[in-house]
This record gives sequence, C-alpha cells and structure tokens, in this order.
Amino acid sequence: MSQSTITVVLGGGRGTRLHPLTAVRAKPAVPLGGKYRLIDIPISNAINSGLRQIFVLTQFNSASLNAHISKAYRFDAFSDGFVEVLAAEQTAQSGDWYQGTADAVRQQLRRLRKKGVENVLILSGDHLYRMDYGELLARHEEASADITVSSIAVDRQGCDGFGVIGCDHDGMITRFVEKPNSDTDLSDVRVPESLRAIWGLDNDAYLASMGVYVFRLEVLETLLADPAMNDFGGDVLPRALSEYGVAVHLYEGYWADIGTIGAFYEANLALCDNPPNFRFYDIAAPIYTRARFLPPSVLLGAQVENSLVADGCLLLGCTVTHSIIGLRSRVEAGVVIENSIVMGADWYQSEEHRAQLFAKGKIPAGLGEGVSVKRAILDKNVAIGAGAIIHGSPGRPDEDHENYMVRDGIVIVAKGAVIPAGAVL
Repeated sequence: MSQSTITVVLGGGRGTRLHPLTAVRAKPAVPLGGKYRLIDIPISNAINSGLRQIFVLTQFNSASLNAHISKAYRFDAFSDGFVEVLAAEQTAQSGDWYQGTADAVRQQLRRLRKKGVENVLILSGDHLYRMDYGELLARHEEASADITVSSIAVDRQGCDGFGVIGCDHDGMITRFVEKPNSDTDLSDVRVPESLRAIWGLDNDAYLASMGVYVFRLEVLETLLADPAMNDFGGDVLPRALSEYGVAVHLYEGYWADIGTIGAFYEANLALCDNPPNFRFYDIAAPIYTRARFLPPSVLLGAQVENSLVADGCLLLGCTVTHSIIGLRSRVEAGVVIENSIVMGADWYQSEEHRAQLFAKGKIPAGLGEGVSVKRAILDKNVAIGAGAIIHGSPGRPDEDHENYMVRDGIVIVAKGAVIPAGAVL
C-alpha cells in the first residue's frame, strides 16, 4: 500500500499557541530536542514506513521550513520519492488562505491526483511519537474502510481537548465527539468490553483521535466537494459517519501533543529523563533531520546532569541540569541552567567579532557570565548579558513584553532578542 499512498502533513496555521516561537517561522519549523524540528517527526515516521511521496501544507512564515526540508530530505535520481512544501496560493478556483485543516487539503487536491494513488495519509505536524504507518494502513485495508482514524487510549480526564471516538465491537466508528468539556456525558463512547479485552484497556478507557487519518482518495474528494467542510475533526469526520465505513486503529506507543508552550516545554524536558519515554535514535526507525558539519561540543569545566547537548556547543565552567542545549550554543563561566531549553544559534561569532562587540558595549550571542536560567525557553540567536536572571515559576501569570513572554509559568525569550546585563525577567 505504500506505493499507492500519498502522505500529507498539516503544517498548521499561525501557530498562535506556540508564539513567540512561531513569530518568524512556521510551526513545523520550530526546533525540537536541540537539533531537530517538529516537521522531522511525521516525515521520518513516513519514510521509515516506506512512504516516500510527502506533501507538507503550510501558509505562514514558510521560508525556514522550505530551507530545512530542501536540505534535509533529498531522494536519489532513481526514486520517485519527494518531500515538498505546498503553501497557500491564489488559483482560479480559490484566492483564500486555508480556512481549516480540511480546506487546506481541498485547495491542494489537484496535487494529490497522481496515477496509482488510492489512499491519502493525513498527519499533524505538532506531535512527538514514533509510529509505523504500515500498521495503520493494514488496519485500513483489513477493515475495508473508507476512512481509518488512529487513536490513543485515555481516561476520562484525558479526553479534554481531543476528539473522542465511539465505536462498535468491530472497531467501526459510530460517534465522534469533538473536544468535549469535563461536563460532557461520554458514557456512550466508552470502549466496548470486547475491544477492551482484546486491547488490554482499563474499564474507564476512551479512544482519543491522534489527528492521523487514512482516506480513500475518491471518498476524500467527495467529502471535500462540500465547501462547508473546513475541518477534519469538527466537520468531515462527523458527516462521514453517516455515509461511509470509518474504522478506528489503536496506537499503543508514546505520543505527545506539543501544540502549546506548556506541552512543548514538558515534552522537550521529558527527553532528559532516565529513561526517556522517547528517543530520537532507534536502529529500525531513526528520526532524520538536516545533516550539519559541526564539531563535537566542547565542555571545559562544565557540569552537565540529565541533559541533552547538541553539536557544536561551547560550555565553559557552567552548570546545566535537566535541560536541552541546542546547536552552536555558547555558555560562559558561572552560568546556571535548570529545567530549561536553550535552542542555540544559526551561526558562530568569531572571537575577534565578540571582542569588537564588547568594545562597543554590545552583547555577543550566547549566555554571558553568571547568567541564571530556570524554567525558560531561549529561542535561537539570543544574546544574554552577564548576570541576567531569567526565572519562570509554575504560578507566574502570563506576560507580554517586547523581547520575551511568559506562558504557563515559562519565560520565553524571543529569537534574536538581546537581554541587557543584570536584567531580571
């Protein structure tokens, strides 16, 4: 089925829930785990599943995403594989931007009509997981389904914010409840006893949609012919239940939604746990990214505990605890970093350039001497002056400032921001 399946990754809208990380980049281009980007997860899963025809749909700040994909995913001349970004564009049929997840696919349907294509695999671009989509496609074929929805098992409390699936004893979906609140009665969508026994689920188990779907192409075209169908969860799937066979697939591995600042922060720092729930390298299914020719990181007198340090970093007499240090980071003596994400830099500054900046009273890139960073996210190319204090706390209210924001008690310093020496954020 891999040869007859086109993969579509939904790159999302403005990514407002991840602002300011999405202020100058598309959501799929947000750095992850020190050296990756969000888009690397679904693309790597697809490649490892034998799926090599991949479109990424986006419309905001797509320049860096285009550059990353063009440098990271190149198939040889004897393959028909590709990874291509499709941004919203004016056509004779539509001059509008994407109005939702389903509308984004509708506007690009003509690109999906390729010879031999029977199924369309639709993925989200803001989840962290490792999945063999071949198992999902096998379930789709086994059930002779028109649509198959991949799901995870959650308890009642975990239903909030997800599309909750009700199904019969054969695993065919009978009801779809989009983002129920805590007061919504979900008794009629609890997993049937026979399936709970087969899948080994608790009595209080529910199935939540992962935002991963397989559609037969002709069914997708028919449903999207209705211009009112703008969103898969809110519009398309509820309507499809009355007209088509919709199957559910249970995914049993680790999965994290990283569409908000809080979730992004927690999922990143969970990579530092021992053992972590997710590792980027698996001998059978590694996560790919852009190849860079960077030197090994240099740690001189640094103390690093339960942390990830990416390539090309220089850590001088600092202390790093349960944190992620991204590509080309420079951290000076006396710096303390705890429970934080430092995304690194896109380039190096020479010692001569740094000396010139100091001579002019300016602050070079990186973290200056004696900086303290706790419960924070420092975006790329920041320059933090000596002695600055950047501390978040769980109870801290949201704030908006020129160079930084506070969300979920986490201080986020914007990309390229300059923080004066001694500043307290």
